[in-house]
Amino acid sequence: MGAYDEDEHERREKKTSEVDADFDAERPEYSGTLTYDSGDSAEALLDKFQELNGA
Repeated sequence: MGAYDEDEHERREKKTSEVDADFDAERPEYSGTLTYDSGDSAEALLDKFQELNGA
């Protein structure tokens, strides 16, 4: 594990106590379209499920 002394403890404690909030300002904006296909009806999906299960 190496030499884990008081200096290392303080270094790690300082590192974990710092918060970087700059990432929030760098969010990219996306544009485009989204399409949604609901697919088969619930009955058709249940029939397919039963077919796959061998019922």
